[in-house]
Amino acid sequence: MSFIADSLSRIKPSPTIAVTNKARELRAAGRDVIGLGAGEPDFDTPDNIKEAGIRAIREGDTKYTAVDGTPDLKQAICGKFKRENGLDYKPEQVTVSGGGKQVLFNAFVATLNPGDEVVIPTPYWVSYPDMVLLAGGEPVFAEAKTEDNFKLRPEVLEAAITPKTKWLIMNSPSNPSGAAYTAAELKGLTDVLLRHPHVWVLTDDMYEHLVYDGFVFATAAQVEPKLYDRTLTMNGVSKAYSMTGWRIGYGAGPVELIKAMAKVQSQSTSNPSSISQAAAVEALNGRQNFIAERAEVFKQRRDLVVGMLNEAAGIDCPMPEGAFYVYPSCAGCIGKKTPDGKTIENDLDFVSYLLDSVGVACVHGEAFGLSPHFRISYATSTEALTDACGRIQKACAALT
Repeated sequence: MSFIADSLSRIKPSPTIAVTNKARELRAAGRDVIGLGAGEPDFDTPDNIKEAGIRAIREGDTKYTAVDGTPDLKQAICGKFKRENGLDYKPEQVTVSGGGKQVLFNAFVATLNPGDEVVIPTPYWVSYPDMVLLAGGEPVFAEAKTEDNFKLRPEVLEAAITPKTKWLIMNSPSNPSGAAYTAAELKGLTDVLLRHPHVWVLTDDMYEHLVYDGFVFATAAQVEPKLYDRTLTMNGVSKAYSMTGWRIGYGAGPVELIKAMAKVQSQSTSNPSSISQAAAVEALNGRQNFIAERAEVFKQRRDLVVGMLNEAAGIDCPMPEGAFYVYPSCAGCIGKKTPDGKTIENDLDFVSYLLDSVGVACVHGEAFGLSPHFRISYATSTEALTDACGRIQKACAALT
């Protein structure tokens, strides 16, 4: 009889972390590997935010805080939601956790009963289904098709909803596709939700500030105020502020839900780092001009990667509206043979071929629920991206 809990057999390790670790191991072994698997900005945390963290240490702000966030940080989050999204939240409606992932996990543990369903558009961030499964729920996948620019259609959402549906997860801009919903596109989906009052919506807005070409970000409770009382709006400081290692995510929603999530956190991790919270206050309240400057660099990288990948034989790469990922199709490479005679049967074979033949590490589409694709993160240097895309072109040209 296994010592390990049966619930762990329902989930798998994070494929994105696995790819990053493998690339790191290969580099340590002397291989020339370019890792394009991690969703982590290569920019440093801005100095004013660093200094806020250092100041917190020097001033002794190193003790336990309230379980789900300091008053100062909750107030700063309320200010952010009002200023940037037109949403009015009170501090008691806000929760702060050790990253956005914990906000999501707390919400599912606090609300899901066995048999409850969570609608997840595909392609999805790899952790959504496994968090639902760990919490005892059942993921229900609704395909956001390539021809719809990886955006969920209202009729597809309608068909996925059952009497057992408890949540819909909305991630815009999307990891892995970079697709972002306009306010009008969101309204089509919120109209469906209005017809199903038992369904709550969880919006993962982590990439809110990484949008391009004049795209205007919108979130569900902003687009449809009638959903305000059954929406958890999640965000964090990881991506826009280059604070991945500080581990601060936050969410806002109805008081009853926020209290339930705090109960879960009180018996798991307790409060997020006091130092990180102090730095996050400065991130949200301090200067914001660098965000647009960095987004412009990401846009340039996006354009470079999309252009070079579309010159690779067998690759079709759509132009995403946001985030720092592209999600190209490798359908044109399926069925072809590698120089050593192996047949590319699927997208896992394709990314394995890229790693083995030209030292480019990326994540296969099956991990995100939609094949045959692969995800590339362009949150790294322009030089590395140019090199990597050139290598991919070379690898694709070698297929017969």
